[in-house]
Amino acid sequence: MTRPTVAVIAGGRNSEHDVSLASAAGIRRALADDYDVLDVRIGRDGSWTIGDRRRVSASVAVAEVLRADVAFPALHGVNGEDGAIAGFLEIIGLPYVGSGVVASAIAMDKRATKLVAQSVGVRVARDVPVSEVRGRGTLPVIVKPVTGGSSHGVSLARTLPEFERALAATGADVMIEEVVVGREIDVAVLEEADGSLSVAPALEIPREPGSVFDVDAKYGGDPGFLVPAPLSALELETISAAAMAIFRALGCRGLARVDFFLDDRGLVFNEVNTMPGMTEHSQVPAMVRAAGMSYADLIRSLIEVARHRPSR
Repeated sequence: MTRPTVAVIAGGRNSEHDVSLASAAGIRRALADDYDVLDVRIGRDGSWTIGDRRRVSASVAVAEVLRADVAFPALHGVNGEDGAIAGFLEIIGLPYVGSGVVASAIAMDKRATKLVAQSVGVRVARDVPVSEVRGRGTLPVIVKPVTGGSSHGVSLARTLPEFERALAATGADVMIEEVVVGREIDVAVLEEADGSLSVAPALEIPREPGSVFDVDAKYGGDPGFLVPAPLSALELETISAAAMAIFRALGCRGLARVDFFLDDRGLVFNEVNTMPGMTEHSQVPAMVRAAGMSYADLIRSLIEVARHRPSR
């Protein structure tokens, strides 16, 4: 019996290149027993590599990818997760894991995603104008790029000099938000084969007061996730409903990780990742393990949902 071929696409021209490669390595291992795997990598310079470091032209890469039955685009951040890779796969007509062009593009834009969350009744952090910080001294604030993931470029500015340094480091396309003092809760939303949605047990990221879960905290060691997160039945119901509502409003497919804060007034939306980190130790795999699903079963399920999704 012929085994399906999965093109696992990773790398990319952004700061999350190495995170993407780590996700793809885990995905390839999970698929090895049941699928033929095509290892496709995009270099930081935009070059394409197939298999064992065989560098090819873009046209050859497209021809190789077309040999697959389905793609798993394990690309994070801009020039990939932002709808770019979804558009490429839509054009060549290859089924793929994850959200389409529009949902991916909107979710990559943190300003736009906040509007979507508000449209379904979920509270968001207040935006703070630069003039307010400089003129009134409204501090501390969170400074972060409008696009990007893995917490790259996210800074907590407690003083005006820290704020100015964060602005200079982040660049022109920046968001400034009030600091939400509360617990950080993540939710994995998964699409089932029949199109229904399920939510894995929520995960809490323990943080010291006044700290930020930045890229060093994410990948510099054991972050000490609490999963299932210690939540009341009402809190869990509220968070799960909000995550699914945002997933549907964005038009996501396959999977997404929806991140929230929980403060003394309730739930506050943070962001959506349409292709979150997918190493064996990342948040989404940790959440589904708490529900009794192995990492390999999660990856296989995502592949099969994508393979059998009706064509539009």
